[in-house]
Amino acid sequence: MKLFGEYINGNYNVQIFEDGTKIRENDLESFEADFPECMDVKITNYCDMGCDWCHEASTIEGLHGDILQKDFIDSLHPYTEMAIGGGNPLSHPDLIEFLYVLKSKKIIANITVNQTHFIRDFKIIKYMINNKLIYGLGVSLTSVNDNLIEKILQFPNAVIHIINGIVSKEDLEKLYDLNLKVLILGYKTFRKGIDYHCQEVEDGKAMLYNLLGEMIKHFKVVSFDNLALKQLETKRLLSQKYWDEFYMGDDGQFTMYIDLIEQKFARNSISETRYDLMSDIKDMFAVVKGE
Repeated sequence: MKLFGEYINGNYNVQIFEDGTKIRENDLESFEADFPECMDVKITNYCDMGCDWCHEASTIEGLHGDILQKDFIDSLHPYTEMAIGGGNPLSHPDLIEFLYVLKSKKIIANITVNQTHFIRDFKIIKYMINNKLIYGLGVSLTSVNDNLIEKILQFPNAVIHIINGIVSKEDLEKLYDLNLKVLILGYKTFRKGIDYHCQEVEDGKAMLYNLLGEMIKHFKVVSFDNLALKQLETKRLLSQKYWDEFYMGDDGQFTMYIDLIEQKFARNSISETRYDLMSDIKDMFAVVKGE
């Protein structure tokens, strides 16, 4: 693996490799970060998809955030990972300029888009990747078709995002054995996700719970957000040794969430407690860690 970047954060050293692998090292019993290794950043609440379960409640009336005049961007440490989302982040008129700003500061930008927008705006995404404006690409699954598979296989670092309780067994099986990466996200009973939550969702969660052991054999990588780890009880499939090696930490331990529309920050995207943006990322992270 080729080393992409390396830095010291608090009491430990971080190495990031080109395939996305991250290694933390120290001679102590725990890792104490001074600033976030990665952050979810919402840049717009505009979206034309109208997904019934959207925990961000994004609509065609949604506003774009001010993403070019934020002091905290200048305080970000090189090789911080930033997961950019929305709404539909591709709809933001300042997205490309913003990505060039991040590139100049050696921020590792990733972006998450809906499958429909991924296919529709494929040329834009290809431009961003070819110019190293983004390094990771998350594609939120709607339904599996040949067009999706043909396009996503062109990007080795692409990850298909599926929501626990929403994906079908049939769609999962269509993706088997294609050397693909998958990220499972927990179902969020937040905003529209509260109203959509129903027995069908619970049945879908039960299906994935029972299928998980078989499913991981058919993908190159299967990863989880912390909510999915809890909902699917993923720890049951691992030894304690592997759990300790691969678990990346609790929300707020190495990560945080920033909403550039509301100008707020929080522990994660479903946190009820939110704070006004500050000019220094270390100050914001200290608040999140102190909750």
